[in-house]
Amino acid sequence: MGALVYSMITSVDGYVADVHGDFEWAQPSEEALNSVNADFAEVGTLLYGRRMYEMMAVWETDPEIANQSPRSREFANLWRERDKIVYSSTLVSVDTGRTKVLGRFDPQVVRELKRETDLKITVDGPTLAAEALKHGLVDEIHMLVCPVALGAGQPMLPQQRIELELTHEQRFGNGTVQLKYNVAGYPGDRRRLSAVA
Repeated sequence: MGALVYSMITSVDGYVADVHGDFEWAQPSEEALNSVNADFAEVGTLLYGRRMYEMMAVWETDPEIANQSPRSREFANLWRERDKIVYSSTLVSVDTGRTKVLGRFDPQVVRELKRETDLKITVDGPTLAAEALKHGLVDEIHMLVCPVALGAGQPMLPQQRIELELTHEQRFGNGTVQLKYNVAGYPGDRRRLSAVA
């Protein structure tokens, strides 16, 4: 069975973008991107909302982005090789391969995806991830924490209690830290909490 992973680059105070939507501060170093690529190699399917998909599609549609560095080229190749599902009621067509558009997020379809694969599935973007978290679907949360505090902006996590178990931490030369957590349980999900205890 596959695990659903929510992974984002975040500030130390938990924001993925500032109040103006800027995330230029969130560019990973080559060292950090090497670690991201290693994790990405274990992923089979990417789940996106429209905005996150359109932001990420440049890894296939813009050669200049992909050719910024050796690690960027590696990430672009990995991204092109993954299946992608975009949840949007307004997106008519896509410019990338291996991409399917679904009109709405259906928790049962995601449960079936998890049952049908041994690979990991990622849910990207705080809005779509909040839906997955609300339905208790996320198994792991990965954070690439940048050494910057924004004070306000778009939070990575919704206003929801989630029990976490730290499984990995790695510090990079520029002060960025990678943290990985297993989701131990969601309040009200006694079955899952007791299974982890």
